[in-house]
Amino acid sequence: MDGSWLLWALLAFPAAAALGCLAARTARLALLVASAAGASWALLAAAVAVAAIFGEPVSAGAGWLYLDALSGFHLGVLGLVFGAGSLYAWGYFRRELAAGQFAAGAARRFGALWSGSAAAMALVLASNNLGLMWVGVEATTLLTAFLICAHVNPLSLEAMWKYLVVCSVGVAFAFVGTLLVAASARGLGVEPAETLLWTRLAGSAGRLDPAAMKLAFVFLVVGYGTKAGLAPMHSWLPDAHSQAPAPVSALFSGFMLSAALYCVMRCLPLVEGATGNAGWGRSLLVALGLVSVLAAAAFTVFQTDGKRLLAYSSVEHLGVIALGLGLGGLGAFAALWHTLNHSISKSLAFFSVGRLGQLHGTHDLEKLGGALRRSPVWGAGLLGAMLALIGVAPFAIFMSEFQVLRAAAEAGEADPWQYLTMALFLLGLGIVFVGVLRQAIAVAWGGPAEGDKEADGADGGRERPALVDALLVFGGLALVLLLGLWLPAPLSEAIGRAAAILGGRP
Repeated sequence: MDGSWLLWALLAFPAAAALGCLAARTARLALLVASAAGASWALLAAAVAVAAIFGEPVSAGAGWLYLDALSGFHLGVLGLVFGAGSLYAWGYFRRELAAGQFAAGAARRFGALWSGSAAAMALVLASNNLGLMWVGVEATTLLTAFLICAHVNPLSLEAMWKYLVVCSVGVAFAFVGTLLVAASARGLGVEPAETLLWTRLAGSAGRLDPAAMKLAFVFLVVGYGTKAGLAPMHSWLPDAHSQAPAPVSALFSGFMLSAALYCVMRCLPLVEGATGNAGWGRSLLVALGLVSVLAAAAFTVFQTDGKRLLAYSSVEHLGVIALGLGLGGLGAFAALWHTLNHSISKSLAFFSVGRLGQLHGTHDLEKLGGALRRSPVWGAGLLGAMLALIGVAPFAIFMSEFQVLRAAAEAGEADPWQYLTMALFLLGLGIVFVGVLRQAIAVAWGGPAEGDKEADGADGGRERPALVDALLVFGGLALVLLLGLWLPAPLSEAIGRAAAILGGRP
């Protein structure tokens, strides 16, 4: 049976949900449509991902849409993050509705933009044409920008404009890079409509013009790396994460950054093939990965705002993924595994700090002391997520980071300079570990400053969490713990198949 309809359904479903949100008469109905449609679409995304990973690649639209193991794996991660975020958003905004802080117009806009963002990110993953993939990335920029200022105030507006300006410049670089990829393919003799089809380019990578492809990759890495939050192009990220509502921050760090880095992954085999697999493109990713880890470490230790702390943590972890990709082999497998682990842990962290922020009226970690005592569910979620993100064993991030370290050690046997990579990587991780652990202990078991009424909130900071809240927190913690103790064979095979497209191995 032709599976092309799956790709069309993947794109049409959230687009229809966006229209449904706009047509909703009340704020409650708009949020209900967005949440229910998001959770349902996540199930569809999971089914399509499984079909693409373990079956034959799915193609549609005269080859312009294409889903293989690499894009299928990322689609599965997107479905997980978006589905959980949709369920969380219902409870998050429902409380604001009850307090009269979220008007019907704002709810309709949020629901439409939330669903539209899913369609745009799915388009990025499903695009076989590199130009269409660029369109998808630009669409995510425009749609998610207005999600940042779902609560309109001077700081959120400033963060939105900063995000728009910086990422638009980055996407412009990526556009130039895409044109240069087309220029590098002039000697292939393909039809103009097929010049930017990834499947055609990957099959003839060795015949691409190496000089043009090198220049293209530099523009693509800078452009998409800006959207992915890699240092030193990450200036927009802390402000956007700190001002956006918690479900939006979770979607940003949980997947949108990874979607931008996915675009770099797609171009990596092209530049490596064009340059004779000499590691030219991989070296660039190793350098950017190390810079991101070290830059994030330097900023993380000074953060007291919970959401800004998590934003710099995203810079670190996207750097880890870039480093793994650059090391190749086992590193590519570890990078994809780390993508999944980070998405789960970071989404849970933003869910928790967002709800605690609602309860206590602040995201200042110094004022959230004793969260484990005053809000056991969300306090446990934030503590567990922070421990997972800094690589405490046996959480899954410890295991994927250890595999990146192993890949660097293996690379060091052929290139002794990679031992310096190992040392710098460990230095960055060590600084982050100490800095965040200090904050995690204070948040969990400390106490707010004496006389700090804001930290206690109107109700003393206590609540009876809903069942879905407990499921999100403890389900997420159990998952990230399970993946550290045991990597199921089907998941290992899925990651292995995706990594093989990048020249990696388990």
